[in-house]
Amino acid sequence: MKVSAAAATDIGMVREGNEDSYLVDEPLFAVADGMGGHRGGEVASQLALETVEKLFRKGTGDLAEQVQEANRAVFERSVEDRQVAGMGTTLTAALVEGDRIRLAHVGDSRAYLLRDGELRRLTEDHTLVHRMVTEGEISEEEAEGHPQRSVLTRALGVDMFVDVDDDVVQVRSGDRLLLCTDGLTGMVSEEEIKEMLQDVADPSEAAERLVRAANEAGGVDNTTVVILDFSDDGQGHEAQPEASGGASVRAPRGRAFPSKRAAIWVGAAVAVIDLGLVGLRVYLDTQWYVGVFEGNVAIYRGIPAEVAGFRLHHVVVETTIPAEVAESFGRDLDQGITADDREAANAIVEQIRSDVEAAQRNGPGP
Repeated sequence: MKVSAAAATDIGMVREGNEDSYLVDEPLFAVADGMGGHRGGEVASQLALETVEKLFRKGTGDLAEQVQEANRAVFERSVEDRQVAGMGTTLTAALVEGDRIRLAHVGDSRAYLLRDGELRRLTEDHTLVHRMVTEGEISEEEAEGHPQRSVLTRALGVDMFVDVDDDVVQVRSGDRLLLCTDGLTGMVSEEEIKEMLQDVADPSEAAERLVRAANEAGGVDNTTVVILDFSDDGQGHEAQPEASGGASVRAPRGRAFPSKRAAIWVGAAVAVIDLGLVGLRVYLDTQWYVGVFEGNVAIYRGIPAEVAGFRLHHVVVETTIPAEVAESFGRDLDQGITADDREAANAIVEQIRSDVEAAQRNGPGP
């Protein structure tokens, strides 16, 4: 099976930086959408793809295991570097194996297959809203405009371990595969995506058209797409990835990024640091407490302390409960309320929420 590949990425009309990254390194292709602020998101998405690409080239594990290691790499960097604490990323990867595509997926980026005029979504969004749809709480139509549609229930780098969805899809000549971040699907309907994929034969032009459509619809997020066309007639060719709108190319031909930062990245020093921090990271991964984040009650993983300038904690859950109100009930959030596990931390937060709601219902005392 021959593959023609193209990619495009753009900062969009609102964001100040591009936190998306993509990988075009036949037979491996991927997109990633970082989170955690401009610096954190960019580091997370690039580090995840660099890790997957490096492990694939070394022949270490299968694709799902490589994504697991990418999760660990992002999580450990987040723990070690306070400038990117709490960062994470989605990742949707496709490995072409003859007439099969092996998929690995975490988050709300997506993979689609266009065949004979029908567009089929190959991945499931790991979002709060999608969970609400599957549980029958809201409809698909309500989900499209739901204010919490971007709240992830699963992402790389948030915990030491993550569940990775993996699948194998058979392809045939004439099929077109689309990998994209939610900057596209949040702005452009699946019907419009299908029409553009059908109408534009050249994969580079189709990629640029999709990104442009997202921007024309508002471009509230970064948008990244990777398109793969399959043929068995010998006409396939590897296309140079192109970036639209003047954005920098995230994955030049034949390698993951303009420079192999992972290889230059002070390898020996990192190895020593990793060995020294293994015990600490394992310990921190089991510690939970309830504290304050940006004025509101929040659940943290780790301990409320710093060592040599490195924070030994990161936010896992942000709430809308004002910390000042919670502290009026005698809770010392500045020092952190320790919990045995995440369930216990959730229970503390729910008790605080119950107290606050009860006080609001009853009003001020006599």
